[in-house]
Amino acid sequence: MPTEALLEISTPTHRKVAKVLLADSDLASRLTVKTLLLKAGYAVEGAASAAEAMSRLDANEFQLVLADLRAESMNAGAALLSFARQKAYRPATALITTDMTGPSTWRDADSVVSVTNEDISNFLANVAELIGNRADRRMRWRDA
Repeated sequence: MPTEALLEISTPTHRKVAKVLLADSDLASRLTVKTLLLKAGYAVEGAASAAEAMSRLDANEFQLVLADLRAESMNAGAALLSFARQKAYRPATALITTDMTGPSTWRDADSVVSVTNEDISNFLANVAELIGNRADRRMRWRDA
């Protein structure tokens, strides 16, 4: 499928769907979060490593990049988000975690979106807010 076709993914109501890149080295976590996002109406591509995600960022445009807080190494997720922020289209970015046993500073950080069984609606609201904020920034840049 040509890249242009991937960027024009639409739902039956013909509205454009935000594309999300999800990078998580844990297969179970990646599939769970991907399923949640798909059910919420997002187009989702998964990546098992930061390197794979960077390759996808070079090939496609995404509105949101979510990276596992504790990917292959402690810095892989942050490095991926830094790479994503350098893209000309400037996707929204966030670290995510499904691990609620880590340090409380992870769970309480504003920059980390947590995914727990008890708070799925909050996770989806955070995703929508990230994408909405990105759209607002893009509108301001065009008008400037």
